[in-house]
Amino acid sequence: MIRIEHISKSFNGRSIIKDISATFETGKTSLIIGTSGSGKTVTLKTIVGLIQADGGNIFYDDINFTQLDIHGRKAIRQQIGMLFQGSALFDSMTVEENVIFPLNMFTNMTMKEKLNRVNFCLERVNLPNSNKLLPNELSGGMKKRVGIARAIVMNPKYLFCDEPNSGLDPKTSLVIDKLISDITKEYNITTVVNTHDMNSVMEIGNYILFLFNGEKRWEGTNKEILDSTDVELDNFIFASEFMKEMKAISHMEKKT
Repeated sequence: MIRIEHISKSFNGRSIIKDISATFETGKTSLIIGTSGSGKTVTLKTIVGLIQADGGNIFYDDINFTQLDIHGRKAIRQQIGMLFQGSALFDSMTVEENVIFPLNMFTNMTMKEKLNRVNFCLERVNLPNSNKLLPNELSGGMKKRVGIARAIVMNPKYLFCDEPNSGLDPKTSLVIDKLISDITKEYNITTVVNTHDMNSVMEIGNYILFLFNGEKRWEGTNKEILDSTDVELDNFIFASEFMKEMKAISHMEKKT
């Protein structure tokens, strides 16, 4: 579990996130949503520790991350997996070399143990026998799956995904969403996803945190979001005709 309490962050006197509190439960997929400039990226980076919060506390289970020294934070970070927006694969490295990279950095495993772990993770993301391919030989969806394999290779307790469906077609996005959700449940991970993809919200949003102008505007589940009465959330959700139809269907079903 990850718990944030009243975190805030300003840059050059401009407040970006303001007094945000939330709880991200283990074994569930939690989504941070909002328009561009809402503060969701800064919130994610602050939770991970890439940005230092100006105020508030961040707890990983019962450990106050904000009060740890550099060694304590390193121990927590070794339990974190990260899927970056652009996959962030090393172009000059093969798939195998990309996935093995964290094991080389942070473990004393033998090469045989590392390769066994790499192969296990690649099979888990449905990319067996892709070890010797280079990133430029992969499709966008395959790159994301390699990114997920690398993110879980250290068997993390916590998984962060920054816009995992960015640049992907709707069908591939569904595959990535299901993979993230399945891995979260299968390995009982605390997963936090930063996204603006409403398909992801409806498919895997066990918990949703909606930010607006750097503030927490709404929180709930994907089953509750269609019944929201918050004007700004409605404007965000129902920008598309598809989502408007979804809301209409939901209301009809409740009446019958």
